[in-house]
Amino acid sequence: MSYAPTPSQTVGPFYGYALPFPRGGEVAPTGHPDTITLHGHVYDGAGDPVPDALIETWQPAPDGSRTGAPGSLRHDPVTGEVIGRDGVAFTGFGRVPTDADGHWAIRTLPPGGVSYIAVAVFARGLLHHLYTRAYLTDEPGDPLLGSLDARRRATLITRPEAHRTYRFDIRLQGEGETVFLEFE
Repeated sequence: MSYAPTPSQTVGPFYGYALPFPRGGEVAPTGHPDTITLHGHVYDGAGDPVPDALIETWQPAPDGSRTGAPGSLRHDPVTGEVIGRDGVAFTGFGRVPTDADGHWAIRTLPPGGVSYIAVAVFARGLLHHLYTRAYLTDEPGDPLLGSLDARRRATLITRPEAHRTYRFDIRLQGEGETVFLEFE
């Protein structure tokens, strides 16, 4: 007997409550001198901030390795409560909710071997989460960037700011919609 797959449905907005963990945006080891900040806002199709989205990031370590380190979801041995990162290991993974203004931020290290940080967006109204990339530099030889016209390409390039900070706003639809990737 064959069963049809269960249809997708929206499941939010609970992301800011159920999925974040302590220090989820602190990907870089505490006090590391090469730390960068990647931040931005998530906007809906009307240009309004999305206050209950969740952003996940993945990236290789500065040396290009992709194995990461265990430790993002450490638990208290007595209560079992998630207590978060140890502040020392680089895991390559970040998870943060947007705040009331739709803002999010992670502190990480520059990725090695690539010029981007992979980003997933979970938000109300989405049947499936969305994937994109936040490029720290405009890489002329990158196949994805090279396949896009200048207007669409610009939605993937971060804007450098002061103090090793990069801004990456995510527009879910409408004017200036961020380029999202489809994986099979």
